[in-house]
Amino acid sequence: MNTIKSICSSALLAGAFLTSTQATAEMFWSDNSVSLLHNVNQYHVNENDDVVTVTLEHASGHSWGDLFFFADRLDFKQDSDNVAAKETYSELSPRLSLSYATGSKFEYGIVSDVFIATTWEHSTYHSAVFSNSFDNYLVGVGADLKLPGFAYANVNVYQANNENVDNDQQLTLVWGYPFSIGNADFMFDGYIDWSSAADTHKAEFHFNPQLRLDVGKYFGIAKKFEAGIEYSYWDNKFGLDYPGLGTESAVSLLVKVHL
Repeated sequence: MNTIKSICSSALLAGAFLTSTQATAEMFWSDNSVSLLHNVNQYHVNENDDVVTVTLEHASGHSWGDLFFFADRLDFKQDSDNVAAKETYSELSPRLSLSYATGSKFEYGIVSDVFIATTWEHSTYHSAVFSNSFDNYLVGVGADLKLPGFAYANVNVYQANNENVDNDQQLTLVWGYPFSIGNADFMFDGYIDWSSAADTHKAEFHFNPQLRLDVGKYFGIAKKFEAGIEYSYWDNKFGLDYPGLGTESAVSLLVKVHL
């Protein structure tokens, strides 16, 4: 376990170093945004009726690879059945392009590049009855895919070093598909996570898409302000295997501002 953690930490440090060398590396694009979400129905495990989530997000593409970061701040309001709680969850995911690192093009068929993929997951949760935190480190291989109509699509396979539960493997698919209906412009994006089972947890499947309308277009600020919905389908959420726990199927309303 210590060896895996050392490898993951080293990979993440390498990614962080690459992000700091902007003087010698070119940035092709970047996007920063703030989102506000409010649940329509209950999430799973934490079943508070009123949950407000603020999300900060950064994505950028560079000559050396790409970088994705987000931080969620969740405020679970107290209700008749549940205590109040607060959680901060974040992920930092730098990927190093093997085409850049080796000087040879890693491209074949629908694959446009191959990466060393890393992720650092951090969470802190606190309520009057329970508190928890963890740091997980993931390292693996990723690929960018060229799919018709998609703004982006990639797949990553990781070995995860988990702090509080047994280590496992994770498959992550990410996509963004813009489309228009008449004069309305939409973005359908999101991710799918699947992680393997281990002695201390069950296998998980999480499908988490968003559908957003470019509202800013109608006010002369196209691609700056969006509104829509997020859907979360999560089988065996957190890998828990307790009686009475089922599958999450929750909808949230959202607004998103690109900075």
